[in-house]
Amino acid sequence: MRVVGLVGRSGSGKTTLIEAVLPILAACGLRVSTIKHSHKPLALDIEGKDSFRHRAAGAHETLVAGRSGWALHGGRPEHPPGLAALLGRLSPVDLVLVEGFGAESIPRAEICRAARLSQPGGDPLWQDDPSIATLITDAPAAMRAAGWCGTCLPLDDAGAVAAWLAATCG
Repeated sequence: MRVVGLVGRSGSGKTTLIEAVLPILAACGLRVSTIKHSHKPLALDIEGKDSFRHRAAGAHETLVAGRSGWALHGGRPEHPPGLAALLGRLSPVDLVLVEGFGAESIPRAEICRAARLSQPGGDPLWQDDPSIATLITDAPAAMRAAGWCGTCLPLDDAGAVAAWLAATCG
């Protein structure tokens, strides 16, 4: 199972890009799963709901199932799972796209949006993160001027990004 991280500052378009490439990868016959790290409470953990009440009462894990699918909610805030543990819970697929988990050692592509670069805290992550192998950007000239020497993919071309991701599975 190939794992690729997609990272970027908040508002850079990570989720939008993942939404755009998933149908393209599926059309190529690839099975793709995603893992997203969130700093916010999970929507499953809604006070008053049965699953919340089960966990509050001490359930180690709670699996919620319905017509729209299922979700397994486990772990405790004091012991968040690492990426390896989460990958071990997934069914086998061709590719796993990971959003977040910046401390894990996996190949990464950074989404860099020009509009974000001029905002406070908008500096590219690649300047401090050697695990970033590729940039997906609408500002390749600015990235090159800032010292980026690696591959740049066009942010507005989901097909090119999907082709790059598919090639990592080969």
